[in-house]
Amino acid sequence: MDTEFSLIAYPARMSEHVTWLTQEAFNRLSEELADREGARRHEITKRIEAAREEGDLKENGGYHAAREEQGKNEARIRQLRQLLENSQIGVPDSHPDEVSHGKVVTVRFNDFDEEETFLLGSREEAAHTSVEVYSPSSPLGAAVLGKHVGDSASYELANGKSVSVTVVSVEAYAG
Repeated sequence: MDTEFSLIAYPARMSEHVTWLTQEAFNRLSEELADREGARRHEITKRIEAAREEGDLKENGGYHAAREEQGKNEARIRQLRQLLENSQIGVPDSHPDEVSHGKVVTVRFNDFDEEETFLLGSREEAAHTSVEVYSPSSPLGAAVLGKHVGDSASYELANGKSVSVTVVSVEAYAG
């Protein structure tokens, strides 16, 4: 497909939720969108047409499977378009020791004296990094967002208990 995506084609709207992506993630998602809108959509359409030619659609498993796959493909296309339309490449400006999107953060759980290191980023980054990824909107991510090394924060677990953490280190994500 000849559709090309760039920040010019998809400027993030500041009034909406912005998803920060690395250049690699943006490129990978753009390629996936082009494939789903092009070759994959075409292949699914051909399978539906071939199954239709077989006759009775009520008992045609191939037809129903292809239609279900078509629905999933179209849903993913909508999701990718929305994500790319509301994305920014890079990381937001922040102080080097400030927790922000695109940073690798180490926190200490104060009650347990254990540490955890994670990338504060989008779930689209999760499949392509060896570091655990937490969303800025997750309970832990939201609690530490904007904090600095040495700051403490607390957040509530699903069971209603509160957990206290201290930011131990913040580093730029190297990819």
